[in-house]
Amino acid sequence: MNEAAINIHEDSVRFTDVVSAVGGVDVSYCYQCGKCATGCPVAHEMDLVPTQLMHAIQLGLTDVVYKSKTMWLCASCLTCTTRCPQEIDIAETMNTIKIMMLRNGKKPQIPDVLKSNKCFVQNLNWFGRLYELGMVGMLKLRTGKFTEDMAMGIKMLKKDKFHLIPGFEGAGAVHKILKRVKKQEKS
Repeated sequence: MNEAAINIHEDSVRFTDVVSAVGGVDVSYCYQCGKCATGCPVAHEMDLVPTQLMHAIQLGLTDVVYKSKTMWLCASCLTCTTRCPQEIDIAETMNTIKIMMLRNGKKPQIPDVLKSNKCFVQNLNWFGRLYELGMVGMLKLRTGKFTEDMAMGIKMLKKDKFHLIPGFEGAGAVHKILKRVKKQEKS
């Protein structure tokens, strides 16, 4: 075995081990059958389909992984995870990579997804459930894209898909859960 191959192998073990330690998912079992990619509803938008991302993680190609849009486009629908014959939680691996990127100060390839996630969690924290109109308003303020999707928003209002007044059912319980999560994240 040549020296370059040894270095690639050493890097892949380290990166794979880190991904496994952070997310609890051992990606080394993936043998790139492609079932995750064929079932993914957003694979056509991804630069690397889930199979390719898993392979890049195995090879220790951190630059390729961190520059990918794949994990930011993942819908977390779990189709990939349920189709995996090796029972690898691929959706959790996508979340793990996002967490690792943020911890390492890496910028997301699609920043609006991170902004949307933060708006969603803040919305849950405030209201105990999703207040759609409030979430859209928060997201528009964070992204600065005020007129994008306006026609769809008007249609949703007409069909009563957006509630004008938020509900507060379960706000206390959700607030306690989110508080515990923050506490666990700090430790």
